[in-house]
Amino acid sequence: MSDTPWTDVAGEDEVPAEDVAGFQVEGRDLALYKVDGSIFATDNTCTHGHARLCDGFLDGYEIECPLHQGKFDVRDGRGTCAPITADLRSYPVRIEGGRVFLQLGD
Repeated sequence: MSDTPWTDVAGEDEVPAEDVAGFQVEGRDLALYKVDGSIFATDNTCTHGHARLCDGFLDGYEIECPLHQGKFDVRDGRGTCAPITADLRSYPVRIEGGRVFLQLGD
């Protein structure tokens, strides 16, 4: 079990169903996604074009970057098509009392 603390990021109702929303937390730009009732979290900046993913298009479990149409799997941050060459950082998510908590780590 990790000793990394959980950080309160947003209300569960602040993350729209089947969509993505951006949040600033502790100096980080984060993207939260709600797909099939589950919430996932990654960094909000594309590793290729440095665009904000919350401005992109969510299709199932894939977020498409609005700049060059690279895609990432929101469940683990894995790049799924060109021009992506580096994965996104993803974060463990916990829902408690209607709030979304993330383990941000270092």
